[in-house]
Amino acid sequence: MATLNCSDHGSHRCTTPSNDAADDGQSALIFLGTGSSGMVPNLLCMIQPADPPCPVCVQSLSVPPEQNPNYRCNTSLLIDYCQSNGKHNYIVIDVGKTFRETVLRWFTFHKIPRVDSIILTHEHADAVFGLDDIRSIQPYSPTNDIDPTSIYLSQLSMESISEKFPYLVKKKRKEGEEFRRVSQLDWKIIEEDCNKPFLASGLKFVPLPVMHGEDYICLGFLFGEKSRVAYISDVSRIPSSTEYVISESGAGQLDLLILDALYKTGSHNVHFCLPQSLETLKRLRPKQALLIGMTHQFDYHKDNEFLKDWSRREGISVQFAHDGLRVPINL
Repeated sequence: MATLNCSDHGSHRCTTPSNDAADDGQSALIFLGTGSSGMVPNLLCMIQPADPPCPVCVQSLSVPPEQNPNYRCNTSLLIDYCQSNGKHNYIVIDVGKTFRETVLRWFTFHKIPRVDSIILTHEHADAVFGLDDIRSIQPYSPTNDIDPTSIYLSQLSMESISEKFPYLVKKKRKEGEEFRRVSQLDWKIIEEDCNKPFLASGLKFVPLPVMHGEDYICLGFLFGEKSRVAYISDVSRIPSSTEYVISESGAGQLDLLILDALYKTGSHNVHFCLPQSLETLKRLRPKQALLIGMTHQFDYHKDNEFLKDWSRREGISVQFAHDGLRVPINL
């Protein structure tokens, strides 16, 4: 199996997409999407091409997806959690606008048969607009008589989704109302508190409140006991209380940090850009980091060469993730 240019650290390594290890008795992280809300290719680059055209967007449409790290769907992670008895549970973090596409691309490729639970970081479109498509991966029942999929979210997200998708939240039909097949979801409220962990499909998650703009709290998540993994997809500032939980100088070094990086240069009011992401890595000192949430400014191959040099200087292995990437890991 080909490896990317990132160092092995203990129990996990980064690999190019491969579907030959779907049931190897080990847990894995599968990146369903690594792009921003607007995704890559950028639509304006397609309908109003520059002269010369955007090379990343052009390339992203010219190569098959399993060979194409510059095609990026909405940021989403699938955790293939292999329990001690060998049973696999499948946990998805965020189901955005491209959820259906990622099922077609990566569930089939990696032989993922179902979703056992869903965790939401927040209630923006790129995290929740795939909720309607959950019905398509649930057992068929014309009367919705199936076990619902557990979905974990904050109270704020619950209130917003109740307005966006009232038909997914209501519990009872009105008299005379026809059955309509919709996603069956079991809503479970979690706290925006590092001290209030929860279990999803047998795996413990610690909420990591971060700022997604100074007026909005988004959740990242810490999980894994044998390997400590933190996933922070939408962040402009990490509060000190959260930073302590995931820093080498605080509660302990992370084995893997998955972190937001929207633009290549400058700053943004609601997201980390690459400069802020790298400064955060120098503070937190994880063993390894994978960056997500990238726009079309990033060329996966060229910009990972920059990160390779940075990793060598700073002693932290970091690279850009890509859609379809499977990372075996001991959780």
